[in-house]
Amino acid sequence: MTVLSVNVNKIAVLRNSRGGALPSVERAARVAVEAGAGGITVHPRPDLRHIRPDDVRALARWLPVELNIEGNPFAPPNDRGYPGLLALAEEIRPAQCTLVPDAVGQITSDHGFDLARDATRLEPSIARLKALGIRVSVFVDPDDANVAQAAAIGADRVELYTGPYAEAFAVGAPAAALSDCARTAKRALDAGLGVNAGHDLDQTNLGPFLSAVPGVLEVSIGHALIGEALYDGLAPTVRNYLAVIAGAR
Repeated sequence: MTVLSVNVNKIAVLRNSRGGALPSVERAARVAVEAGAGGITVHPRPDLRHIRPDDVRALARWLPVELNIEGNPFAPPNDRGYPGLLALAEEIRPAQCTLVPDAVGQITSDHGFDLARDATRLEPSIARLKALGIRVSVFVDPDDANVAQAAAIGADRVELYTGPYAEAFAVGAPAAALSDCARTAKRALDAGLGVNAGHDLDQTNLGPFLSAVPGVLEVSIGHALIGEALYDGLAPTVRNYLAVIAGAR
C-alpha cells in the first residue's frame, strides 16, 4: 500500500512566526505517527524559515517510522546554522533523502530536476548518500521524458511533482495532467525506479491520482493536510488520508 509521509514544515512555520517552542514539531509528528502515518517528511531550507536542523535532529532521535529529508544538494552551508543537505543527511542518516532543485529563498518547490541537464552534476551527491545507506529520491516534473536517467545515475526513486495535476484538478480538467504523471511513472518503473509523489495533493485529488498512476510507493503531504487539520483535527485528518489511499488500491 502507498505510504503516507506527513510533512511537518507548516507546524514549524507557525512556531517560528511566534517564537518559542509551540506548536511543537515533535508533538505533531507523534500525533501523525500514532494516527498511522508511515513516514515524516521535513524540508529544511538555508534561510531556516520553518524546519531547522535541530528539529531534524530531535525527530531522528525517536521517530519509529521513516524520516525523509528533502532539499537541494547544491545549497551551501551558511552562518545561520544550515549545514548543507548532504552534511545533515550524513549526520542524521535518514531512511530517505529527496533531492529537490529549489533555489535559496524560493517560497515552495515548483519544478523538478532537468535530468538531461543535471544528471552528471547530481551523480556524486547520490553516490555519497547511498554510501551512507540512505535511499535517494529525485524530484522530477510530471512529464519528464528522461526520467529513466535517474536510475542511470544511481537514484532509487523519483518523486513526481504533482502541482500541475492539483491545479488542473481544481479547475475540473485533470485528464492530461494525470496522463503525464502516469506515463512518467511507467517510464520510471520500467527503469527499475520506485515512484513517490507530492505537492498540493489533498483529500479530494489524492484518490483519483493514486487510481490513475501506477506503482506509487509514497505520497508526501503537508500543506493541505495541515490546513485541513485546522478544521478537522490532525489525527482524524491523517486517518482520512489513509482511508483514501486504501480505497484507491
